[in-house]
Amino acid sequence: MNIIVPMAGMGKRMRPHTLTVPKPLIPVAGKPIVQRLVEDIARVADSTIDEIGFIIGDFGDAVEQQLLEIASSLGAKGKIYYQTEALGTAHAILCAKESLSGPVIVAFADTLFRADFSMNTNSDGVLWVSQIDDPSAFGVVKVNGENVITDFVEKPTEFVSDLAMIGIYYFNSGGTLRDECQFLIDNNIINDGEFQLPDALRNMTDKGMQFNPGKVQDWLDCGNKNATVDSNKRVLGFIEKELSVPTSLQTENAQIIQPCFIGENVKIVNSIVGPHVSIGDGTIIENSVVKNSIVQSNSVIKQAVMDNSMIGHFVKYEKPFDDLSIGDYSTSNC
Repeated sequence: MNIIVPMAGMGKRMRPHTLTVPKPLIPVAGKPIVQRLVEDIARVADSTIDEIGFIIGDFGDAVEQQLLEIASSLGAKGKIYYQTEALGTAHAILCAKESLSGPVIVAFADTLFRADFSMNTNSDGVLWVSQIDDPSAFGVVKVNGENVITDFVEKPTEFVSDLAMIGIYYFNSGGTLRDECQFLIDNNIINDGEFQLPDALRNMTDKGMQFNPGKVQDWLDCGNKNATVDSNKRVLGFIEKELSVPTSLQTENAQIIQPCFIGENVKIVNSIVGPHVSIGDGTIIENSVVKNSIVQSNSVIKQAVMDNSMIGHFVKYEKPFDDLSIGDYSTSNC
C-alpha cells in the first residue's frame, strides 16, 4: 500500500510560523504534524506501507531530506513530487501519479486523528469522516441505509449530512483514482477555479464504485494557530503515559505539570511549565509561567505569563503576555 500526502500549500492561516517552515513540519507534542499523520495511518491500515509520496512546493533540500527520513522510519520508500501551481486537490494528487497504483491512501497534511479500527480494504474505498455539529463549513458525505456513500456536498447551506470529510481517503485502486483525476484536467472540469477531488469521487460513484465512511474517534485540526495549540493539548493527553523527562533537562526551582513534552537540553529556572506544553530542544524558560502552549527549539522565554501560545524557533521573548503567536527568529523585550 502507498500513502500520498499533498502538502504543497503555503499555510497562510498559520503565519508567521509557516514563513520559515512548511505547516506539516510544525511539531505537535514533539513530532511534526505530517509524521504523526503517517504514523497514525500506518497503525490503522493493517497493511505494509511500501511507499510514501509527499507532494510539496519549493521547500528546499533540508525539508525534502526530513520527509524522506520520516518515510524511512516506517520502513517505506519516500518519494518527492512537486505541485508548482495551486490548481486544486485533484491536481495535487495527480502530481504523484507514479505512486498511484494498487491500494492507496491519500491524506492531506493539516489534520490528525485517533481511531481504534482496522481499515476495511475489501471495498472500493473508505472516506474517513467525523460527525460534527455545524457541517456548513466542511465537505460532507451523504450515506444510504446500507452505509454506502451516495453523494459529496461541499459546504452545504442546508442540512444534508453531519459527516464531514476529514481529508483522509482509501482507494482500492490507485490507478482508477489517477485516471479520474486526469479526466477532470483533460476535460477542464473546474469547481471554484480548481480541479477538486470530490468531483472525481462523484464520477467514481456514478460508475458504480462503492465507498464507505470510516468514522474516527477524534479529529484534530491543525489549520491555524489556535487549532494547532488545542491539538497539541489533546495529543499530549492521548500519549501522556508515553511521555518521559529527558536526562538532559536542567531545572532550578521549577515545577512541571504534566502532561508535557520536553525536548533535549532544555533549561527551566524559577518557572511553572504545564499542563499541556511542548518545548523544543535547547529552549530556556526563566521566571515564567507557561501553560497550554507550544514553544519550539532554541528559544529563550523570560518574565512571561503565557497561555494558548505558539512560539517559533530561535525566538527571544521577555515580556508578560497571555496569548501569543510569534514566528521564528523574533526578538521582543520590555
